[in-house]
Amino acid sequence: MKVRTLRQQEARAGLALISPTLIITLVVVVVPLLWAIMLAFQDVRLINIRRAGLFGNYTLENFTYVLAEPGFWGSLVNTLVYTIAGTALSIVIGLVAALALRDRFPGRTVIRASILVPYIAPVVAVAFLWEVMLNPQFGIVNTWLAEPVAFLTQAKGTFLGMDVPVALITVILFEAWRYFPFAFLFILARLQAMPHELEEAATVDGATPTQKFRYVVMPQLWRIVALLSVLRFVFTFTKFDDVYLLTGGGAGTEVVSVRVYNFLTARDDIGASAAQAIVLALVLVVFLIVYLRSFGSADEQR
Repeated sequence: MKVRTLRQQEARAGLALISPTLIITLVVVVVPLLWAIMLAFQDVRLINIRRAGLFGNYTLENFTYVLAEPGFWGSLVNTLVYTIAGTALSIVIGLVAALALRDRFPGRTVIRASILVPYIAPVVAVAFLWEVMLNPQFGIVNTWLAEPVAFLTQAKGTFLGMDVPVALITVILFEAWRYFPFAFLFILARLQAMPHELEEAATVDGATPTQKFRYVVMPQLWRIVALLSVLRFVFTFTKFDDVYLLTGGGAGTEVVSVRVYNFLTARDDIGASAAQAIVLALVLVVFLIVYLRSFGSADEQR
């Protein structure tokens, strides 16, 4: 009878422990991804999807069609603007909220809990709330303005003599409002773990509040901010429900994820929608590689 060594027994035990997670990952992530890639290289529509298989006729026509479509590059620009602005604004608001609610005061726990409401509330409910608030006829926001503004259906507007994308700015503000609690939790946890002696020493040395924030607090938060930037960039870049519920992708707010949905539902073109999703994933991977390389280089220089 063959006797296994301790290392072999540990290896088999480790494999047994990770096998459920591995199987779930294969079934939920890997297999659908491979299926989407296969569909992206075939002329597949809803009517003939049952004939699509591993040994179908592979072609690059879907990618050529998607990249040549007039609205693709515009939707990609919208996606980048929406992602970068929404990510930056949510982190800034989360940072301000975390700094404001860092110290003890009466009612702090209640206010901290209430800040989480936009993040934990159902997206359908909060999107409907914003639609009612911003309605040009009976919305409460327009009662404060001299002239009503169709925030969710107006593509362009004039502000201080400049043309601004009204609907796109509105969905960016919604994104920042809905997800700033996510940044708030991360930053507040780091602030709570930061030694108070550092700020006390800076105060004794005569540092102003601005100097303490710049030279003491922010250096402690850079890694958290970098992590939040990556996470929020990934989540926002592929975001679909927020934009679709607010505007349906109209009024200059069509992002690539909404465009994928429209290809799939309005045109029944499964191959083109899969190809567009693959292009979206590749663009995201490229941006993440550039960002991580830049952050890694800056971290090494420090």
